[in-house]
Amino acid sequence: MDRWAYGKNSGFSIRCIKDSETLTLPSVTTKSISGISQNSATGGGEITYNGGASVTARGVCWNTTGSPSINDNKTSGGQGIGSFVSTLDGLTAHTTYYVRAYATNSQGTAYGNEVTFTTTEIATTGTFIDERDNHEYRWVQIGEQTWMAENLAWLPAVNPSAAGSDSDPYYYVYGYDGMDVLAAKTSENYPVYGALYNWPAALSACPTGWHLPSDEEWTTLTTFLGGEDVAGGKMKEPDTAHWVSPNTGATNESGYSGLPGGYRDYYGTFVNIGSYGIWWSSKEHTPVTALHWQLISNFSNVNQGDSSFNEGFSVRCVKD
Repeated sequence: MDRWAYGKNSGFSIRCIKDSETLTLPSVTTKSISGISQNSATGGGEITYNGGASVTARGVCWNTTGSPSINDNKTSGGQGIGSFVSTLDGLTAHTTYYVRAYATNSQGTAYGNEVTFTTTEIATTGTFIDERDNHEYRWVQIGEQTWMAENLAWLPAVNPSAAGSDSDPYYYVYGYDGMDVLAAKTSENYPVYGALYNWPAALSACPTGWHLPSDEEWTTLTTFLGGEDVAGGKMKEPDTAHWVSPNTGATNESGYSGLPGGYRDYYGTFVNIGSYGIWWSSKEHTPVTALHWQLISNFSNVNQGDSSFNEGFSVRCVKD
């Protein structure tokens, strides 16, 4: 190709060439922390710009001193821009952590804003006396709620399993089929599992300062424990001293100490001790049924159901 010199007043065609893009670190922000428990939490971030190069790694990093980096604890949340969620595991109870989202491209690693959170305390526990019968109960604080850590044992009367009512209060002790309260209290199951109550009895069974939990209060509990799919294991007493094998997922991390007290079914039969723990809520579901929550030996979840008013379930009270 020949080169020629022309005057500045000559007119020629023009072809443009694109400017070179300057590569930079990605732009990333850190999401607030949620789902905080004693040993885990949920975080994440959002990458809004890749810096002109592919984001090859992203996640969150954390420590207990501040300005965390990928040389500290970290999660791996995939690649590319956009939002992501990460679970922080292996945390220590009642400890403050510092968290930053990160994103890595060919230019290095960028960090988002720093956020902090504190894991929950190991369950706070105590005891109180029910002045009606001087029975002592253990309690546990779970999140912002205070729950009985054992089944209610208030027994002003006792009925055989074959007797039932949808409207009048009826009280039962699993395996006892008489009407003698003192005999019922010395029977095998009462000291461990407490009493069973039909729904009319359950509504007024809790001592002063405590009440039968609403369905919303049950939901608050299970949500705090990570949701229904995993909360059951955190609520069940571990091992098989009371639960039949396999007692799936049982850790009692919450301190709820759920026991399989069985129940009196619709037909007036005591069933499923060792396999099921079922507790009433105060929520009427239909004109003849109310909502309950249950734990089962071979599942790690907790689930809600509804049953006839005349069935006999355990009661756990929650503090006013």
